[in-house]
Amino acid sequence: MDKLRKIFTMDSLILPLVAIILGLLVGAVVMLIGGYNPLTAYGALIQRVIGNPYDFGETIRQITPLIFTGLAVAFAFRSGMFNIGADGQVLIGMTSATAVSLSLSALPSAVVVPLAVIAGGLGGGLWAAIAGYLKAKRGINEVITTIMLNWTALYLSNYVIRHFFLLKGQNRSENIEASAAMTFLNEVFNNARIHWGTLVALLAAAFFFIYLWKTKQGYEMRSVGLNPNAAEYAGMNVGRNVVKAMFISGVFAGLAGTFEVLGVFHYQSVFAASPGYGFDGIAVALLGMNHPFGVVLGAILYGVLTYGAAGMSFGAGVPPELIKIVIGSIIFFIAAQGIVKLILKPLVMKRKKEKVL
Repeated sequence: MDKLRKIFTMDSLILPLVAIILGLLVGAVVMLIGGYNPLTAYGALIQRVIGNPYDFGETIRQITPLIFTGLAVAFAFRSGMFNIGADGQVLIGMTSATAVSLSLSALPSAVVVPLAVIAGGLGGGLWAAIAGYLKAKRGINEVITTIMLNWTALYLSNYVIRHFFLLKGQNRSENIEASAAMTFLNEVFNNARIHWGTLVALLAAAFFFIYLWKTKQGYEMRSVGLNPNAAEYAGMNVGRNVVKAMFISGVFAGLAGTFEVLGVFHYQSVFAASPGYGFDGIAVALLGMNHPFGVVLGAILYGVLTYGAAGMSFGAGVPPELIKIVIGSIIFFIAAQGIVKLILKPLVMKRKKEKVL
């Protein structure tokens, strides 16, 4: 019972729920000002998500990369770093998986897919480890290096696709025959693009929790994140933990890109700009308060809102940009927890008085 009380505290459960409600209310107010019916809009959003098997399956597909990138950002943050480079790590993971898949296209899919997944995860991890190394050995702030590496990853990925794997006459790679799709669920979800990455993402969240809170290595990483000077005084290798934390963070992000090409698109585009997966991951990590299971819930919320935004547009005539206001408001209230606590304070005080009486 004591453990349950620790888990379900105000900070871990009530505050995010209140932040979500306040964010939805802010969105409703904006809709009313714009002359839209918020009840109709939110109803259309829900209908879009669960109205039919295909849309429900596509919502799951939308949630999956958000879990990966949210975990990437949250893992780095728990270790004392702010990984803004998840977007670049996604691209490197995507390119690594594409290169392996197309280079080994003669082999069976059962062989190619695991190799491509390993290559994608390692590619993202090694790319992130560059920023970790520069932080550990040269003291260069990881915010700067990860932002710069995002652009480097974009141009490097485009170069590799254009010069080695470009489909003639198209601005994308050749088709990838190897597939990580869950074909046995295709009929159930009317050919929605559900893939094995969803299961891997949930396993990654479980690994995140077990590694950081149940192992000696995870304890060291959290200690370095909380106070690197104290951790070093206690005999921990701060530099090694920084590089390792960024590597694991990058693996999560790399897997997001891997399963996008293997399970969703089956080719890689030549991007004109960053696809934005990593930046969405920052929002998801904030929604999940940097806890792995919170990240899963945050990704579900973010994915439902973003995929359902089209339903608001077609079903209620509400501009899809309004959903960004809702998401931004929720993140604002989670970040500004003092405001939420101030709103909840009268209710808490009233409950305490009732207990005394």
